[in-house]
Amino acid sequence: MISKRAWRCVTTALICVMIAAGCDDDVLNTVPKTTIPEEDAFSTPGKIQAQVNNLYGQLQSATFYGGRLIVFNEQRADEFGQNDGNAAAGSAVWNQNVASTSEYINNVWSAGYSAINAANILMDKLKDGNVVSDSLERLYTGEAKFVRALSYFNLVQTYAKSYYLDKDGPGLPLRVTPITGAGFNDMARSSVAEIYTQMLQDLNDAEVALPANYATATLNATRAKKATAVALKTRVYLHKGEYSNVITEAQKLVPAAPPFQYTVGNLTQRLEASVAAVFSGSYIGTEAIFTVPFANTTTETPPSQSSLAYNYLGQPIIFLAANGVVSNPVFTTPADGRSSLVSTNSANQKVLRKFSITTAPFRDFVPVIRYAEVLLNYAEAAARTNDLAKATQLLSAVRNRAHPAYVFPDASVSTQEALIETILTERRVEFVGEGFRLGDLQRLGRTIPAKVGAIGTAPQVPPTSSNYIWPIPSGEISTNKLIELNP
Repeated sequence: MISKRAWRCVTTALICVMIAAGCDDDVLNTVPKTTIPEEDAFSTPGKIQAQVNNLYGQLQSATFYGGRLIVFNEQRADEFGQNDGNAAAGSAVWNQNVASTSEYINNVWSAGYSAINAANILMDKLKDGNVVSDSLERLYTGEAKFVRALSYFNLVQTYAKSYYLDKDGPGLPLRVTPITGAGFNDMARSSVAEIYTQMLQDLNDAEVALPANYATATLNATRAKKATAVALKTRVYLHKGEYSNVITEAQKLVPAAPPFQYTVGNLTQRLEASVAAVFSGSYIGTEAIFTVPFANTTTETPPSQSSLAYNYLGQPIIFLAANGVVSNPVFTTPADGRSSLVSTNSANQKVLRKFSITTAPFRDFVPVIRYAEVLLNYAEAAARTNDLAKATQLLSAVRNRAHPAYVFPDASVSTQEALIETILTERRVEFVGEGFRLGDLQRLGRTIPAKVGAIGTAPQVPPTSSNYIWPIPSGEISTNKLIELNP
């Protein structure tokens, strides 16, 4: 059983290496501190620590990394069919038929901007006061910038055209100063390119400010560290199509030759020996670059309809579509460990078993960034810059972790075009159910394919369609007089 030690331990002095011994062993209490008067909330080191903890708590929101954000991304893409026709189960999301008034459209936006605003408030208060040491101020600011960048990434992917399709088009309101009262919400949308510039600035700053590692495996997996910021940069640059920068960042974590492993202090980042180990046991193994944990408490456990296991396995709300990635031979090849992550239920549907806790409390940790992603981001960037040998080596590392004897056919790796498609397919196989497929389609400007489920058929969505991205939510429209709607 996994230890519940997670985020409550906080760096006290040597921010580059250690967390002070003897910290509380409970998982971080992430209930937002909205009832604390502002003048008191940042008045002591302990209260500032609580606000730092709350940054991570914002990510646990049921409509963010509490599960729904990932499920929505999978419902919008083409790997899953839908069983449940109820609006509460996201049937309109799967049908590609959402409106700006939808609670889900509003809730994801609200969760993202709540996390951004919490980061902005914390950074503002840290600059204004002398309550904590300079070293802690740097650490906390780095964590805030990481949370802000991660939140902006999810919002810009959801509500704006991809960088490839329209980098100069409307992105998001770029809020980098705190909103602490009514009447300060009017703000025009910055361009997509400007949002990406801010994300990368935040991540570059975070990389400098964050420690290389923490004292425990749990903290290394669940708090932002240097490798966390670097890994997210590989994702952001991949979505920008700046492949040389993907390579530059990935090389900080991936050595030139196998075995691919990054080690600093007590931190080791590498592929787990078994792919099944990524989704069972500790949740905080060597592959976990950043993970959102949940504890066996009411306040830190996703409700059922947000839980990944409830959606994929328990009901299931969505099942693996027969013509999606589950048709890949990987999932019927016993020698490939990923075949054990898919099974057939009593309705003769293929279901995903990555997340297995199907009854309350839903304590499956949510993987946000894995070392496998860094390797495949690097592989794709290498292929696109015509380093086919390096790309194949990285691709094979991911495949051979699951299927040690597998050798890719020459036809699938011998040309740049074939190798890129093979890498994209491997991403579909490796990350199914983790919310990646939609982003991969959008960043490349590809049509979202049609799909079939128990509730009917959802149409294909070309990049020119208005529902290729989500509309600006009605809540933002009602409070922001300067907001520009999506076409």
